[in-house]
Amino acid sequence: MANKTVLRWELIGIAVIVLLGSALHFVFEWTGYWRPIAWLAAVNESTWEHFKLAFWPGLLFAVVEYGALKNLTDNFWVGKCVGLFSMPLVIAVLFYGYKAVLGRGYLVADISIFVVAVVVGQMTSYRILTAARMRAAVHRWAVVGLVVMAAAFALFSFYPPRVFLFEDPRVHQYGILERY
Repeated sequence: MANKTVLRWELIGIAVIVLLGSALHFVFEWTGYWRPIAWLAAVNESTWEHFKLAFWPGLLFAVVEYGALKNLTDNFWVGKCVGLFSMPLVIAVLFYGYKAVLGRGYLVADISIFVVAVVVGQMTSYRILTAARMRAAVHRWAVVGLVVMAAAFALFSFYPPRVFLFEDPRVHQYGILERY
């Protein structure tokens, strides 16, 4: 019964993360390019900013989910850390992989990749949530990993490294674009 409850929550999480992540793509624009929201919402079309669309809704859902599952799983934050870390990895591998093969991007493929990444992340999380209890050190490192990811996603919109993941391919600029 516990595994079914955990699975149900992870499946609900897929829908929540996809819907909230899709909305976050437009929130910066909807707020009139309000800089204080830049830590949360996509501020340009870089790959990095698209990673945020999975991370923040996934983390928010994890916090809500924790209340329901904390007594049903022994590896909650480990599962969430690995799941949230796998989402941008899947996005990067599939996005750059198909673009290398086809030579350009396609919106339907990009949206599909986002959904696939969220499914992979949530199902990875499910596997860990329902696994045997891991050592305490693993749990501590998972929490550290979540804090580091949150800090990186919050800060790099304002202070992006000058590498390809952070470059908006439309205008070849980084971070919050000058016109905003």
